Amino acid sequence: MFTGIVEEVGDIVDVTPLEDSARLRIRGPLVTSDASPGDSIAVNGVCLTVVDPADGTFGVDVMGETLRRSSLAGAAPGTTVNLERALAANARLGGHIVQGHVDGIATITGLEPSEHWTAVRFTTPREADGGVGLARYIVEKGSIAVDGISLTVTGVDDDGFSVGLIPTTLAETTLGSREVGATVNLEVDVLAKYVERLIRVGAATAGAE
Repeated sequence: MFTGIVEEVGDIVDVTPLEDSARLRIRGPLVTSDASPGDSIAVNGVCLTVVDPADGTFGVDVMGETLRRSSLAGAAPGTTVNLERALAANARLGGHIVQGHVDGIATITGLEPSEHWTAVRFTTPREADGGVGLARYIVEKGSIAVDGISLTVTGVDDDGFSVGLIPTTLAETTLGSREVGATVNLEVDVLAKYVERLIRVGAATAGAE
């Protein structure tokens, strides 16, 4: 479990494509300072298991399901990534509860810089049947994880949502260098998914009576 508070921006140093997965090697001196094999580190919001940490880098295996659902499918040497170690039981929950289970990707479709902050607009893909997809789980003033960053939603509609980024977020995460057209990983609030599931099951049960 994570909080969406990025600890450092690392970079991918090597990518080894496999038949149905990929192995990445990532540089992150801070997050590897106390890392052991089997530990969890969020890489752009994706919870991955540490393999052979050494010299400020660590390896991870990314299975096909994760590659299909996240922007890690396009990872290449030199790609910068947000890194966060798993939440310690005695630590403060500074952001919100983030599982590291990416629901899908969104595209940056608008950037509006101002003197002290930047408004960013994201478009989420619709479902094949024309449904609103992930947007149905996003609410104004709710929390969302974008590339592993805990953010507050400032606006939402059927096509996507907006957030406001303060200078600290722009300076200390990858969003400060992302441009229009870039894709990002999204993890919506898990509570919204549970509520939807319970309502569907309840409606189906009632209909069967």
